[in-house]
Amino acid sequence: MANILKISEAASMGLHAAMYLAENQDRAVTAREMAEEFKVSEHHLAKVMSRLVKVGLVKSERGPAGGFGLNRDGKEISLLEVYEAIDGAISNHGCLFDQVVCDGRHCILGGLIGQVNREVRDYLANTKLSDHADRD
Repeated sequence: MANILKISEAASMGLHAAMYLAENQDRAVTAREMAEEFKVSEHHLAKVMSRLVKVGLVKSERGPAGGFGLNRDGKEISLLEVYEAIDGAISNHGCLFDQVVCDGRHCILGGLIGQVNREVRDYLANTKLSDHADRD
């Protein structure tokens, strides 16, 4: 079944990994552990984690007791920060095409695309990792 909202696999991994780290802030978590938990490629997840490290959301420790951890408390990190670290800014663009192909006054979907983009961005911006950590 197709989803209307498309979030890249990398962004999905990043969001889930950040949440997992928020739930396990008391210890370092390995990429292998998260990859097994999410049933994803450890190699792909490691690339995603390196992006989160690069922007400073996540810290990385090498060695036998190493792994990943959040650089800030989960109460301070929004889902938008994580998403944009992986996929870049959410567009305010209101067209299904990269370049508008119609006059914009008679869009087949009206203003739906722009509205959905704004709602998704607002939700991600206003939701912190701690808002969902440890929920059953």
